[in-house]
This record gives sequence, structure tokens and C-alpha cells, in this order.
Amino acid sequence: MLEIQGLEAAYGSSQVLFGIDLRIRHGEVVTLLGRNGMGKSSLLKCLTGWLAPRGGRIRFAGTDVTGWSADRIARLGLAIVPEGRQIFPNLSVRENLEAFAGNRCAAREPWDLERVYALFPRLQERSAHMGNQLSGGEQQMLAIGRALITNPQLLVLDEATEGLAPLIREEIWRCLRTLREAGQTILVVDKYVKRLIALADQHHIVERGQLVWSGDSAALDADHTLWQRYLGV
Repeated sequence: MLEIQGLEAAYGSSQVLFGIDLRIRHGEVVTLLGRNGMGKSSLLKCLTGWLAPRGGRIRFAGTDVTGWSADRIARLGLAIVPEGRQIFPNLSVRENLEAFAGNRCAAREPWDLERVYALFPRLQERSAHMGNQLSGGEQQMLAIGRALITNPQLLVLDEATEGLAPLIREEIWRCLRTLREAGQTILVVDKYVKRLIALADQHHIVERGQLVWSGDSAALDADHTLWQRYLGV
């Protein structure tokens, strides 16, 4: 689904990524871990077309998308749930979803309004409310639903549980388990390592713009020195 080779990136003269290699197979849930400021967001910006790589290659769904614009990459089937949600405050819940609805990749069981509402019943209850009338948790549900209704091949979640109340956070974890069971390919950036171990297949730790460790959940669970050294847990 995704292959990143030797990825390098910079902001002006300040290099922030140094030779990142990463692969995600169809149907996998993969995490990107690390402390704040270590390069995770920059990697996502390169992946989604918001930051042009300085070197290396990005192949998505069999196509070299290195240097593509964000809209071209999105049309190929990549959707991101951005940090901070970024929903349209002056559109209703329904309008936020309908504005992004599409099945460009010809999914056999596509996400539509009915299916998003089944995943998040609260959104159906609030369908006529404006985006700025929603709670933080409801906005996060809407951001996920908005990404899903594009019917992505790869779903990227950037700090999707950040700042949420515990009950709402559990709702997001339930959603991710449901998506995993349905075979959705997912890349997750989050700080709740224990929950990610139970959810994901593979994990990658970023430190100062480099991948310093990669492995499966069993290996990450067995070595808590990694948590202390790189994750601040």
C-alpha cells in the first residue's frame, strides 16, 4: 500500500528527516511513535503532499507520488484525520460529510452517510448542528467520519485521541478496532502506547528525524526500555 524509501525533508536550511524507510501492507495497522518535535508531523506532511521531500521516494497504491500536490494524493485514496480536527465550523455535520463523499477507488462496500452514522450514532443525532456547535469529541468523530466517507485506501490519524475525555477516547479506540476488523489500512500517530500495542501490527519510532526502531507489538511490549528512552513513558 505504501513504501517510503530514503525520505529526506527540510524547512529551508533546517533538515528534519534523514533517510526514512517505511512500508505498510494492505490491511495493516501501523503506528508512528516518538516524542513531540522528532519528525512525525513532517513525515505526514510529506506523505500527504503538504511538504515537498528533499530526497527519497514515496510510492502509494503502486504509484510514485513523490512531490505530488495534496489534492492529487487525496484523489488516489489517502485520507488524513488531522491534528486539531479542522472541520468546517459554518457547515452542519451532514454538510461536512456530504462535501467529502466519494468512492473514487470503487470500494465494494463504500462508506456513505448511513454507514458513518452507524459507526458514530452521535453524529446522526447532531446532523443538523453546525461544526462550531459540537463538543471536542463530536468534532473528532466528525473528522474521522469525513475521512472515511472519501473511501480511502489508507487512513492516517494524527493524534486522534489528543485532548479528549476518557469516555470519548474509548469511543475512538472502539472505532479503530472496528476499522481494523473491516480490513482498513491505517497509519496512526498517538501517544497511548499500551492501546496501540493491542491495536496495531507494526510500530516505528522516530527520533530526531530518523527511524531508530521498528518491530511488531510483541517486541514493543517486551522492551519497556524503548518506552523510557524514546517515548517518555
